Amino acid sequence: MNLLRHLASLCTAFALAASTWAVAADPGAARDLDDRPDPALQRGLENVVRDLGLAAEVEAGHLSLALVDISRADAPRLAMLNGNAMVYAASLPKIAILLGAFVEAGRGRLPLDAAHLGEITKMIRFSSNEAATRVLDWVGRERLLDILASPAIALYDAKRNGGLWVGKSYGHESAYHPDPLHHLSHGATAFQVARFYWLLDNNRLVSPELSTLMKQALSQPGIHHKFVKGLEGRPGVEMYRKSGTWQDFHADSALVEDGSYKFVIVGLAHHREGGEWLVRLAEPLHDLIVPRSE
Repeated sequence: MNLLRHLASLCTAFALAASTWAVAADPGAARDLDDRPDPALQRGLENVVRDLGLAAEVEAGHLSLALVDISRADAPRLAMLNGNAMVYAASLPKIAILLGAFVEAGRGRLPLDAAHLGEITKMIRFSSNEAATRVLDWVGRERLLDILASPAIALYDAKRNGGLWVGKSYGHESAYHPDPLHHLSHGATAFQVARFYWLLDNNRLVSPELSTLMKQALSQPGIHHKFVKGLEGRPGVEMYRKSGTWQDFHADSALVEDGSYKFVIVGLAHHREGGEWLVRLAEPLHDLIVPRSE
């Protein structure tokens, strides 16, 4: 609870400085991420997938990946496989609810006191469905969809085959608004999830002060599997992460910092072994960005 009190005090200190999302997310501030493909990184990603025996799974559409080197803020490098394929992503789209909460906080519509931050933290670190539904209702269900589809951030964009979508609570009720392109209740594309972290790291979702608090919620993952498990052999790694699992759907996403290197990794799998695929992928994809000698 000391962390929550600390975060709440930061929110109070930042209240006057926090900008709204519309100001922070200036679509003209830089070239967008899909304008940054890197052939060398793409070859590296394809080689890793081939070496792990997963090329056929990518070919069959069972695995989507995105990798973004953001070690140089002015020169991100993007590689992806099935990056614009929209799939059911289980709890991973809770990052969209996280964004909605901080957008509304920036507009003065949602208090970031210890009680609210506690629910947000449980939703992200421990993937609490009960907390996710509460935070979703604080934001507003249709309001969240408006935020995701806003031209300022376009994390759901028909021209990019969709993206992040939350059209159902994380309770037992039916979907209230499936996504218009693929009719998914909790959907994502690997590209748009990667773009979420890139925009967050560039303070283009909310103000810098609120971006720091969003990263606090994404830090210290409480579930040890997938990318977290896969990178446990790399000491010094800091991860800001959200995963998802439901039946044969396995998803993970992270902003990873390792010394002077920084990258985003996203994996979406639809296969009973998908969770293990993500464990196996994490280390070699890390090593595409961070030289082993360092």
